[in-house]
Amino acid sequence: MPTGLATRDRIVGGVTRSAALAAVVVLLCGLTLALAYANKARCAGAPFAENGRSAVFDVIKDSDVCYSDIQFLWLGRDIDQHVFPYIDGGITEDGMLTGGAVEYPVLSGVLMWLGAVGADNDAEFLLHSALLLAPFALLTAWLLVRLAGRAALLWAAGPPLVLYAFHNWELPVVCMAVAAVYVVTALTRYSLRTRGILAAVLLGIGFCLKLYPGIFVLPLLAYVLTGGQRDMDDPTPTRFDVRGALLTAAAAVGTVVVVNLPFALAGYEGWRASITFQQLRQADITTNSIWYWGLRQLFGQDVDGESAFQHVVSIASPTLVLTSFVLAMWLGWKRFTMTGTFPWIGVSGAMLCGFLLFHKVHSPQYTLWLVPFMVLLEVPWAAIGAYLVADAAIGIGVFRYFYSIGSGNSVDSMENVVQFGVWGRATLLVVFFFLFVRARRRGYRPEPPRIPRFEPGSLVPVG
Repeated sequence: MPTGLATRDRIVGGVTRSAALAAVVVLLCGLTLALAYANKARCAGAPFAENGRSAVFDVIKDSDVCYSDIQFLWLGRDIDQHVFPYIDGGITEDGMLTGGAVEYPVLSGVLMWLGAVGADNDAEFLLHSALLLAPFALLTAWLLVRLAGRAALLWAAGPPLVLYAFHNWELPVVCMAVAAVYVVTALTRYSLRTRGILAAVLLGIGFCLKLYPGIFVLPLLAYVLTGGQRDMDDPTPTRFDVRGALLTAAAAVGTVVVVNLPFALAGYEGWRASITFQQLRQADITTNSIWYWGLRQLFGQDVDGESAFQHVVSIASPTLVLTSFVLAMWLGWKRFTMTGTFPWIGVSGAMLCGFLLFHKVHSPQYTLWLVPFMVLLEVPWAAIGAYLVADAAIGIGVFRYFYSIGSGNSVDSMENVVQFGVWGRATLLVVFFFLFVRARRRGYRPEPPRIPRFEPGSLVPVG
């Protein structure tokens, strides 16, 4: 087994210990997915309206906390009409999507269309989508257990998968991000340059699903540039692989272009509408961000106050997100100068923390993006537990809060729960930002010393 993997193979009854652990983790993940589907399916079922909407959906989606974007978006994006996304449609001046336009990158739109194949109502769409998405969660569980051992149970059997597995189309993008880490970390039989290029392709695919893996390309470039895993006592001089870094960047950019170009050519307005929609989206009560629950209180409640608030957010949010990226890369480079290795996984996790903290939208299911970093990196379990508590306050409390508003009941208690979730999560994102950069990878075992060899035309030995 490759040196960098977390678990040691030991033959027990004809089965390696690592294989047995992987089987258990994947099985538990399957059971968790079944529970996750049952949770969301409470909102779906006969009787149906003529448009295929479950009558019970609008009645209990908030009170019973079984709402999902998957079921909700059966209507409003022409999914119920089985229109192939992006080719037709566009966006109105007030931000309403029309025709086959959807608000997500193109590969997520294709998954939405595939989930609707053969579906005549939102319950069937939810079921088909769950069957389509579940294999990605199972593969993620297998990859994580190979990389981090028993810590993968946090992904496979943790509360976030129950709450969010079928809330939106997150499972494929998480799988692409974890697969990129696996390629770089585990497939050591291939050169670092080759692994970097393959990982960049996976991150590019992830970008075409939900954008955020694209930010991991920058730390990956730094890792390839600096020669990957090294120790300070390695006598081999550092040789910056500029060509490898450029090829890695080209692979990521090329993947994004190849995937998006057919859609842009076939229906530019529909393709562009997804980008415009996200640009126009505002920080409001549905976004669970520090901007709405913090900065909004400093502005008036009238139209002018709302307009001023949104203007400030439109500038401050991207500025702070980019600043957090720069800080993460700088901290990662400092670690490189001290340890000999650029911590690309930790820097990627820190950049994600910065994005989640300062972006104007922080949907509950984004926790699925963060969990793999909690699995892969040695950070305190107490901090992880605290984050899951704060996350549950959002993932459950916000829907009960909406129900209280809609039913006319007192909202004070549920608003306090939501505020606890928002600020508890924000505080812990700051903590994880710095922990991730400094953390070792779980289960990492240093590779044995390599005997330097000389390549023709090279003046320094390379591994």
